[in-house]
Amino acid sequence: MTISRRTFLTTSVAFAALPVSRMMAATPPREVDIVVIGAGAAGIAAARRIQAAGRSVVVIEASPRIGGRCRTDPALFGVPFDRGARSLYNPDGNPLVKLARSNGFDIAPAMAGQKIRVGRRNARAGEAEDFLTALVRANRAIDEAARNKVDVACAAALPNDLGDWAATVEFVLGPSSTGKDLRDLSAMDRARLQERGAAIVCRQGLGALLIKLGEGVAVMLGTPATRVAWSNRDVAVDTPAGKIAARAAIVTVSTHVLTSGRIAFAPDLPKRQLDAAANLRLGSYDRIALQMPGNPLGLGRDENVIERGKDAGTALLVANIAGSSLCTVDVAGKFGADLSAQGEEAMQAFAREWLGGLFGSDAVSKIERSFATRWNAEPAIGGAMSAAAPGAAGGRKLLGEPFGNVFIAGEATHETLYGTVEGAWDSGAQAADAALKKIGPAKPPPPAAKKSRPKKRQAPPQ
Repeated sequence: MTISRRTFLTTSVAFAALPVSRMMAATPPREVDIVVIGAGAAGIAAARRIQAAGRSVVVIEASPRIGGRCRTDPALFGVPFDRGARSLYNPDGNPLVKLARSNGFDIAPAMAGQKIRVGRRNARAGEAEDFLTALVRANRAIDEAARNKVDVACAAALPNDLGDWAATVEFVLGPSSTGKDLRDLSAMDRARLQERGAAIVCRQGLGALLIKLGEGVAVMLGTPATRVAWSNRDVAVDTPAGKIAARAAIVTVSTHVLTSGRIAFAPDLPKRQLDAAANLRLGSYDRIALQMPGNPLGLGRDENVIERGKDAGTALLVANIAGSSLCTVDVAGKFGADLSAQGEEAMQAFAREWLGGLFGSDAVSKIERSFATRWNAEPAIGGAMSAAAPGAAGGRKLLGEPFGNVFIAGEATHETLYGTVEGAWDSGAQAADAALKKIGPAKPPPPAAKKSRPKKRQAPPQ
């Protein structure tokens, strides 16, 4: 049975960026008004806002590409393949949608439909109705738990009588939408997640879009920040290419990087922010991409498929992406993290076995090429989207509090749009506004000295 977009809880996404060769000169500027650390969505949004205000800015990025967790690979399968984030939401009010259209990018609805498989058949109407009923009940139970004074795990709030649909409900509400299992997820934080309206995609890829939006911004790729010395007056950022002095810094790295010690702070990162970042650790979300010519699965363009699973070892299938032969099997949560840790070969083997169980071995035999992302192993990122641990629902606000002249941005700091590209973009723009306000208006240039006119020589008397 095909389920309408309105009644099915769509999945969330993990984030990445398209490889590019563009890089500034090897030596960074010695001084700017504001330095931005990280060239993902938040960093690019911040830099654009600062430039629009007429202030100088440089973005330093540890990896060799713009985009962070938005990364599009156009060559691997002959069509744009978003390794990380691939959907935008709430198109009517999403600034990225407007920017994409104004820059000539093709924006289209993300999904034509969704199916549920029960073994090797589609769910019957009554079974699909039972699933949707269970999903609604579970959502309501989490929302109800979130109204209490004690922030419990989402799993503790679930009804005990979800029956055959318990594992599927847990996958959809937990790993598939947040990258974390419900037992590791704050009920209050989950309840604050804004409903994500209509999902749309950028056919050229979100990584390609961010690269376009980064044009004209001073970005130093392959230039990690190693140390941030900060005070209430200014900051200094050390990089392997030299030191950058600035009046303020905007830090947009992931919570994994913040807690890993890859960037030293002097004085130390305040304990409030460090604890908040630790309680907002990144979930796990990866996709196994499969090229399957001839549509052996018999599915529609961009069609999504989940299964009535028995345990956490399940996945989400996205078929015939943009009408191509490319399909992805998305794995997430603890199961996905454990699978990713085993390596790409194990991930591809799971995808084949899982698809075979739903569509038969003949369909699996049509796979011509495969590839698996492993975001947890990316040292400059370390996972997918942030997810608050039980009891840590207030961490996003704490993480975003400025200290000295340092401002933290990124999807982890957004209380209602975390885990989305637009949440990261919005947080970057807000951090830029706060930093600009803190450093004050630009000083007008000193008035040009008036040139004295030479005195006219009087003619000697005759």
